[in-house]
Amino acid sequence: MTLSREEQQQYSRHVLLDEIGISGQLLLKKAKVIVIGAGGLGCPVLQYLAAAGVGTLGIIDNDVVEQSNLQRQILFIQSDIGKNKATTAAKRLQALNPFVRFEIYEERLTKEIVIDLFEKYDIIVDGTDNFPSRYLINDAAVLCNKTLVFGSIFQFKGQVTVFNYQNGPTYRCLYPTPPAPETTANCSEVGVLGVLPGIIGCLQANEVLKIIVGIGKVLTGKLLTFDALSLQQNLIYFQRNENAILSFLAEDYHDFCGLEKQIDVITWEDFKLKSDQFNVLDVRNIQERLVFSITSIHIPLTDLELRWIELPEDKSLLLICNSGVRSEEAMKVLRKKGFKQKLFSLKGGLISRPSI
Repeated sequence: MTLSREEQQQYSRHVLLDEIGISGQLLLKKAKVIVIGAGGLGCPVLQYLAAAGVGTLGIIDNDVVEQSNLQRQILFIQSDIGKNKATTAAKRLQALNPFVRFEIYEERLTKEIVIDLFEKYDIIVDGTDNFPSRYLINDAAVLCNKTLVFGSIFQFKGQVTVFNYQNGPTYRCLYPTPPAPETTANCSEVGVLGVLPGIIGCLQANEVLKIIVGIGKVLTGKLLTFDALSLQQNLIYFQRNENAILSFLAEDYHDFCGLEKQIDVITWEDFKLKSDQFNVLDVRNIQERLVFSITSIHIPLTDLELRWIELPEDKSLLLICNSGVRSEEAMKVLRKKGFKQKLFSLKGGLISRPSI
């Protein structure tokens, strides 16, 4: 394998670095990296890995671009709304670097496909935003003996680390069990500073490049935490725990994370056709309702355990929030309380509504 004259020109600033040079750039060209999710974290990771000349980039994402993504998912533009993220990202990145090969998977990552998929790549990058996916990705990476570069974001804070690097600690060593579902939310629920995924995603890309070329100190056994408001950074050290590395892909990840698999959902379009059949409960907070609301019935998810008795029971109840996560949690609360009427969650939440 060699670098063409055009490639040498493209990567000339890398080649000038003694730590990389021609040999390091050839390692990048030979490398195969898959990025799980082409969202807030996936976009900067993909952009910098493509620009750096990683030879093969896999992108898996079954989601489509939404207008609310454009605040932070910098590979997409207005005309991309409604298009698949993986395909759209690859098309834009191919224009940036024609020397990179892109492998696109317009599907959701599942237990059924994850092993065969990960076997094709050298490094896995986790750009997801939910705990079932994180545990699935970790377990499959360990089974396949692949290094996993992890990142997460929440409002103004982010985390970065590297799992399973040279038999180092894994995600389960740091987080043996998931948090209770009612204590967590994604950026659709609580918001995120637009530049934060760019910062964290760039740090993830940096770890990938270091691992491929063999330079610097890899962030293994150390969790980097970052606060965008104060710029404070901390390193939390953790070790491999063999007791946390026992069974892989043996469990139902939604059940393991306290999430129910079967949720009765209804789309916005279907709801509009038969809206007279429903009472509608908004489980968002007051600040979110000031921006937009469609119902007078409001009990925040945090208050539902105590106030559920206030709900009318003359019709089926549609639960709504921004993205559908909290409404599904509210459904579980009401089921446990013995709410009599049939419960539904608005699929995709209020952001799925065409006019938003």
